[in-house]
Amino acid sequence: MEPLSDDFEENVDRFIVEGINTGCVWGLEGPDGWALCDSEKRDDTDVMPLWSSRELAEVHCVEEWQDYQPLPIALEELLEDWLPGMHEDVILIGINWNEQMEGDEWEPLDLLAEFEQELS
Repeated sequence: MEPLSDDFEENVDRFIVEGINTGCVWGLEGPDGWALCDSEKRDDTDVMPLWSSRELAEVHCVEEWQDYQPLPIALEELLEDWLPGMHEDVILIGINWNEQMEGDEWEPLDLLAEFEQELS
């Protein structure tokens, strides 16, 4: 598996392309639900990190997320249910964050628009 780039925009492109090619993206689920963390961009806003492969997600199952495991989210479910719901719940998406948990934070509807543009 190819490591993530230092270019966050490139990692977002990879997330979209790989998500479409595999039909799913990956999040981390643990005893208390899906992994969330605080936004670097906005106070009082949570971010749900997602990755384009199991391997990229699995790297983060350490320390406070050691009891979490990577689980796939079907792309269709992400686009139809998750992203609109996350918009309503004011949760941002962390896209293909690197091992240092660095990367872009996106509005769910912006990510939905990117996927729709790539799919059309």
